[in-house]
Amino acid sequence: MLKSNWRSISWAVMAALAAAGFGAGDVRAQDSSEPIKLILNDWTGQLLSAHIMGEALKRQGYKVEYIQADAMAQFQGLQTGDLHVAMEVWATTQRSVLEEAVATGQVENLGETAMEAKEEWWYPSYMEEKCPGLPNWEALKDPACVEAFSTPDTEPKGRYLGAPVTWGGFDDERVEALGLDFEVVHAGTDAALFAELESAYQRKAPIILWVYAPHWAPATYEGKWIEFPPYTEDCYADMRYDCGKPSGPIWKAAWVGVKEKWPGAYEAIKKFEITTDEMNQLIIKVDREKRSIEEVSTEWLDQNQERWQAWFN
Repeated sequence: MLKSNWRSISWAVMAALAAAGFGAGDVRAQDSSEPIKLILNDWTGQLLSAHIMGEALKRQGYKVEYIQADAMAQFQGLQTGDLHVAMEVWATTQRSVLEEAVATGQVENLGETAMEAKEEWWYPSYMEEKCPGLPNWEALKDPACVEAFSTPDTEPKGRYLGAPVTWGGFDDERVEALGLDFEVVHAGTDAALFAELESAYQRKAPIILWVYAPHWAPATYEGKWIEFPPYTEDCYADMRYDCGKPSGPIWKAAWVGVKEKWPGAYEAIKKFEITTDEMNQLIIKVDREKRSIEEVSTEWLDQNQERWQAWFN
């Protein structure tokens, strides 16, 4: 009788495990039990992408570690295998470093996330009253426009608020190449960058700064991107930077060892997709509604179970 009950219990447990995705024939049986190291960068959207993917992996039985890394320096860690997965690599500022890393044979581009990246100088629409030639970049050469964007710390030069220096972007080089009488002041953090925008916008104070999308700012505030000369590969290849920033997809990247060590996770990460509009709304929940990355990520997973579970099929 006890033996019969034990068999019944065993079969019930096995059935439950199979239903949860842990059957003996499941692809995860081939995967290493070691933790997958997902990179965390310093902007909200990337943190959301990493946590959504990481927590989905955890729900499927994987071990995950989150490792903070610089957006540019992370590629060295991916090449050595000390870091495993970068969930957002932006064509706007990281294309060349990704291509260089892939060329080593140690890093793989895992495809697009379905998000489209844009990063450029941006200003609130109310600034057009003081600089009517906007959004044409040549308006910024007008002394009246320079004065309109100046601050006590930069006058007589205009002030451009750039992103943290670790993001790259070549804004200092662009100012020099285009002969703009502006001083580039780099924000210390992503949070500081947009806190200053929010403060200026509420006061209708002068500001021109680095804004990127997907992000809550261009989805919330009325403003425009500066129209620089169109980006070309030659503009960057020749290191002139007298053109606008590139735009394009946001990719995922991984150490080449991920495919062999965690084949099931590798396929799931390749299938990860979130749209730009969808990410904008998630970022608003974190940055505007002051909810945590973990809470918003968990909510998304709970509300989209069929969708993320399909990444593992």
